[in-house]
Amino acid sequence: MSVVTLKINDIDVAVEAGTTVLEAAKEAGVRIPTLCHLDGVSDVGACRLCLVQIEGIPKLLPACVTEATEGMTVTTETPELQEYRRMVVEMLFAEGNHVCAVCVANENCELQDVAIEVGMDHTRFTYRFPERDVDISHPQFGIDHNRCILCTRCVRVCDEIEGAHVWDVSGRGPAAKVVTGMNQPWGDVDACTACGKCVDACPTGAIFRKGTTVAEIDRDRGKLDFLVTAREEKKWTR
Repeated sequence: MSVVTLKINDIDVAVEAGTTVLEAAKEAGVRIPTLCHLDGVSDVGACRLCLVQIEGIPKLLPACVTEATEGMTVTTETPELQEYRRMVVEMLFAEGNHVCAVCVANENCELQDVAIEVGMDHTRFTYRFPERDVDISHPQFGIDHNRCILCTRCVRVCDEIEGAHVWDVSGRGPAAKVVTGMNQPWGDVDACTACGKCVDACPTGAIFRKGTTVAEIDRDRGKLDFLVTAREEKKWTR
Protein backbone atom coordinates (compact mmCIF):
# COMPACT_ATOMS: atom_id res chain seq x y z
CA MET A 1 0.00 0.00 0.00
CA SER A 2 1.54 3.30 -1.10
CA VAL A 3 1.06 6.35 1.08
CA VAL A 4 0.97 10.06 0.20
CA THR A 5 1.53 12.92 2.63
CA LEU A 6 -0.06 16.34 2.38
CA LYS A 7 -0.97 19.36 4.48
CA ILE A 8 -4.56 20.36 5.18
CA ASN A 9 -4.89 23.66 7.03
CA ASP A 10 -1.26 23.20 8.19
CA ILE A 11 -2.04 19.73 9.53
CA ASP A 12 0.21 16.95 8.27
CA VAL A 13 -1.86 14.06 6.92
CA ALA A 14 -0.75 10.65 5.59
CA VAL A 15 -3.33 8.70 3.57
CA GLU A 16 -3.44 5.79 1.16
CA ALA A 17 -2.80 6.68 -2.48
CA GLY A 18 -6.08 7.25 -4.32
CA THR A 19 -7.75 8.89 -1.32
CA THR A 20 -9.70 12.05 -2.09
CA VAL A 21 -9.02 15.38 -0.41
CA LEU A 22 -12.41 15.13 1.31
CA GLU A 23 -11.52 11.74 2.81
CA ALA A 24 -8.08 13.01 3.81
CA ALA A 25 -9.68 15.99 5.55
CA LYS A 26 -11.89 13.62 7.54
CA GLU A 27 -8.77 11.71 8.58
CA ALA A 28 -7.34 15.00 9.85
CA GLY A 29 -10.54 15.93 11.66
CA VAL A 30 -11.20 18.83 9.30
CA ARG A 31 -14.85 19.47 8.45
CA ILE A 32 -15.68 20.32 4.82
CA PRO A 33 -19.40 20.90 4.14
CA THR A 34 -21.04 18.88 1.35
CA LEU A 35 -24.51 17.83 0.22
CA CYS A 36 -23.91 15.41 -2.64
CA HIS A 37 -21.32 13.22 -0.89
CA LEU A 38 -22.59 10.05 0.77
CA ASP A 39 -20.40 7.38 2.32
CA GLY A 40 -20.68 4.13 0.40
CA VAL A 41 -21.37 5.51 -3.08
CA SER A 42 -19.26 7.21 -5.74
CA ASP A 43 -18.70 10.97 -5.76
CA VAL A 44 -19.77 13.25 -8.61
CA GLY A 45 -19.03 16.78 -7.37
CA ALA A 46 -22.60 17.94 -7.94
CA CYS A 47 -23.18 20.46 -5.14
CA ARG A 48 -19.78 22.27 -5.23
CA LEU A 49 -19.97 23.01 -1.51
CA CYS A 50 -16.70 21.20 -0.82
CA LEU A 51 -14.56 23.58 -2.91
CA VAL A 52 -11.05 24.02 -1.50
CA GLN A 53 -7.90 25.95 -2.36
CA ILE A 54 -4.83 23.97 -3.39
CA GLU A 55 -1.46 25.67 -3.49
CA GLY A 56 -0.19 26.14 -7.04
CA ILE A 57 -3.61 25.71 -8.67
CA PRO A 58 -5.37 29.00 -9.55
CA LYS A 59 -8.93 27.65 -9.44
CA LEU A 60 -10.96 26.14 -6.62
CA LEU A 61 -11.43 22.37 -6.74
CA PRO A 62 -14.14 20.10 -5.28
CA ALA A 63 -12.57 18.05 -2.49
CA CYS A 64 -14.81 15.02 -3.06
CA VAL A 65 -13.46 14.26 -6.54
CA THR A 66 -9.91 15.61 -6.20
CA GLU A 67 -7.28 12.99 -5.44
CA ALA A 68 -4.77 13.74 -2.70
CA THR A 69 -1.22 13.84 -4.06
CA GLU A 70 2.23 13.87 -2.49
CA GLY A 71 3.19 17.29 -1.09
CA MET A 72 -0.21 18.86 -1.73
CA THR A 73 -1.09 21.87 0.44
CA VAL A 74 -4.83 22.34 0.95
CA THR A 75 -6.75 25.19 2.55
CA THR A 76 -10.38 24.57 3.43
CA GLU A 77 -11.34 27.79 5.22
CA THR A 78 -10.84 31.27 3.77
CA PRO A 79 -13.19 34.27 3.39
CA GLU A 80 -13.40 33.49 -0.34
CA LEU A 81 -14.42 29.88 0.24
CA GLN A 82 -16.96 30.89 2.88
CA GLU A 83 -18.50 33.37 0.45
CA TYR A 84 -18.68 30.78 -2.34
CA ARG A 85 -20.32 28.21 -0.07
CA ARG A 86 -22.86 30.72 1.24
CA MET A 87 -23.67 31.73 -2.34
CA VAL A 88 -24.19 28.08 -3.38
CA VAL A 89 -26.66 27.52 -0.53
CA GLU A 90 -28.47 30.77 -1.35
CA MET A 91 -28.89 29.63 -4.96
CA LEU A 92 -30.24 26.25 -3.85
CA PHE A 93 -32.93 27.96 -1.81
CA ALA A 94 -33.73 30.49 -4.55
CA GLU A 95 -34.07 27.98 -7.39
CA GLY A 96 -36.40 25.60 -5.56
CA ASN A 97 -39.48 25.83 -3.36
CA HIS A 98 -38.04 25.05 0.07
CA VAL A 99 -40.73 25.84 2.64
CA CYS A 100 -39.16 24.38 5.77
CA ALA A 101 -42.17 24.94 8.04
CA VAL A 102 -44.28 22.38 6.15
CA CYS A 103 -41.54 19.93 5.16
CA VAL A 104 -41.33 16.36 6.45
CA ALA A 105 -37.57 16.86 6.95
CA ASN A 106 -37.81 20.06 8.97
CA GLU A 107 -35.07 20.01 11.65
CA ASN A 108 -33.69 16.81 10.09
CA CYS A 109 -32.49 18.31 6.81
CA GLU A 110 -28.90 18.57 5.63
CA LEU A 111 -29.71 21.65 3.54
CA GLN A 112 -30.93 23.42 6.68
CA ASP A 113 -27.84 22.30 8.59
CA VAL A 114 -25.47 23.55 5.90
CA ALA A 115 -27.34 26.89 5.67
CA ILE A 116 -26.73 27.39 9.39
CA GLU A 117 -23.10 26.29 9.05
CA VAL A 118 -22.28 28.76 6.26
CA GLY A 119 -24.20 31.62 7.89
CA MET A 120 -26.97 31.85 5.29
CA ASP A 121 -30.10 33.46 6.78
CA HIS A 122 -31.45 35.00 3.54
CA THR A 123 -30.70 34.90 -0.17
CA ARG A 124 -29.58 37.79 -2.33
CA PHE A 125 -31.04 36.08 -5.40
CA THR A 126 -34.59 36.41 -6.68
CA TYR A 127 -36.74 33.38 -5.89
CA ARG A 128 -37.71 31.57 -9.09
CA PHE A 129 -40.77 29.76 -7.69
CA PRO A 130 -40.66 27.03 -10.37
CA GLU A 131 -43.73 24.91 -11.07
CA ARG A 132 -42.73 21.41 -10.00
CA ASP A 133 -44.84 18.35 -9.43
CA VAL A 134 -45.23 15.83 -6.63
CA ASP A 135 -45.36 12.10 -7.47
CA ILE A 136 -47.15 9.95 -4.89
CA SER A 137 -48.05 7.12 -7.27
CA HIS A 138 -45.83 4.67 -5.38
CA PRO A 139 -47.74 2.75 -2.68
CA GLN A 140 -45.09 3.46 0.00
CA PHE A 141 -43.07 6.52 -1.05
CA GLY A 142 -43.39 9.90 -2.70
CA ILE A 143 -41.15 12.51 -4.28
CA ASP A 144 -41.66 16.26 -4.04
CA HIS A 145 -39.56 17.84 -6.79
CA ASN A 146 -39.95 21.24 -5.13
CA ARG A 147 -37.47 20.11 -2.46
CA CYS A 148 -34.98 18.33 -4.73
CA ILE A 149 -31.47 19.85 -4.99
CA LEU A 150 -30.21 17.46 -7.71
CA CYS A 151 -27.52 15.94 -5.51
CA THR A 152 -28.18 12.61 -7.35
CA ARG A 153 -27.70 10.57 -4.17
CA CYS A 154 -30.88 8.64 -4.98
CA VAL A 155 -29.58 7.84 -8.47
CA ARG A 156 -26.25 6.52 -7.19
CA VAL A 157 -27.67 4.58 -4.24
CA CYS A 158 -30.26 2.84 -6.41
CA ASP A 159 -27.67 2.01 -9.06
CA GLU A 160 -24.59 1.15 -6.99
CA ILE A 161 -26.08 -0.40 -3.84
CA GLU A 162 -29.52 -1.73 -4.73
CA GLY A 163 -28.67 -2.42 -8.39
CA ALA A 164 -32.15 -1.48 -9.63
CA HIS A 165 -31.29 1.78 -11.45
CA VAL A 166 -34.80 3.16 -11.05
CA TRP A 167 -33.61 6.78 -10.82
CA ASP A 168 -31.89 8.99 -13.37
CA VAL A 169 -31.57 12.67 -14.30
CA SER A 170 -33.55 14.14 -17.19
CA GLY A 171 -33.29 17.55 -18.85
CA ARG A 172 -30.76 20.35 -18.68
CA GLY A 173 -30.43 23.60 -16.76
CA PRO A 174 -33.67 24.75 -15.12
CA ALA A 175 -35.51 21.79 -16.69
CA ALA A 176 -33.25 19.19 -15.02
CA LYS A 177 -34.99 16.80 -12.63
CA VAL A 178 -34.60 13.31 -11.24
CA VAL A 179 -36.95 10.83 -12.88
CA THR A 180 -38.00 7.24 -12.32
CA GLY A 181 -38.14 4.56 -15.01
CA MET A 182 -37.44 6.74 -18.05
CA ASN A 183 -39.83 9.43 -16.75
CA GLN A 184 -42.66 7.10 -15.77
CA PRO A 185 -44.72 7.64 -12.62
CA TRP A 186 -42.82 6.02 -9.77
CA GLY A 187 -45.66 3.63 -9.02
CA ASP A 188 -45.53 2.24 -12.59
CA VAL A 189 -41.83 1.30 -12.43
CA ASP A 190 -41.59 -2.48 -12.06
CA ALA A 191 -37.83 -2.30 -11.38
CA CYS A 192 -38.40 -0.55 -8.03
CA THR A 193 -37.86 -2.98 -5.14
CA ALA A 194 -39.41 -0.60 -2.56
CA CYS A 195 -36.22 -0.92 -0.49
CA GLY A 196 -36.32 2.71 0.73
CA LYS A 197 -32.61 3.35 0.21
CA CYS A 198 -33.38 6.48 -1.80
CA VAL A 199 -35.35 7.83 1.17
CA ASP A 200 -32.42 7.19 3.51
CA ALA A 201 -30.03 8.82 1.04
CA CYS A 202 -31.98 12.02 0.33
CA PRO A 203 -30.48 15.02 2.18
CA THR A 204 -33.75 17.00 2.10
CA GLY A 205 -37.44 16.09 2.27
CA ALA A 206 -37.68 15.47 -1.47
CA ILE A 207 -38.08 11.68 -1.18
CA PHE A 208 -40.22 10.57 1.73
CA ARG A 209 -42.31 7.75 3.13
CA LYS A 210 -46.02 8.34 2.61
CA GLY A 211 -47.90 9.13 5.80
CA THR A 212 -44.97 11.11 7.23
CA THR A 213 -45.99 14.52 8.54
CA VAL A 214 -44.03 17.71 9.22
CA ALA A 215 -40.64 17.10 10.90
CA GLU A 216 -41.32 13.36 11.22
CA ILE A 217 -38.89 11.98 8.64
CA ASP A 218 -36.52 9.35 10.03
CA ARG A 219 -33.46 8.23 8.07
CA ASP A 220 -30.85 5.58 8.66
CA ARG A 221 -27.64 6.76 6.95
CA GLY A 222 -25.65 4.02 8.67
CA LYS A 223 -27.63 1.33 6.86
CA LEU A 224 -26.21 2.36 3.48
CA ASP A 225 -22.63 2.42 4.73
CA PHE A 226 -23.15 -0.97 6.40
CA LEU A 227 -24.41 -2.54 3.18
CA VAL A 228 -21.37 -1.39 1.22
CA THR A 229 -18.91 -2.38 3.97
CA ALA A 230 -20.54 -5.79 4.40
CA ARG A 231 -20.24 -6.50 0.70
CA GLU A 232 -16.63 -5.37 0.45
CA GLU A 233 -15.56 -7.32 3.52
CA LYS A 234 -17.79 -10.32 2.73
CA LYS A 235 -19.64 -10.15 6.04
CA TRP A 236 -22.90 -11.54 4.69
CA THR A 237 -24.33 -14.40 6.73
CA ARG A 238 -26.88 -17.00 5.65
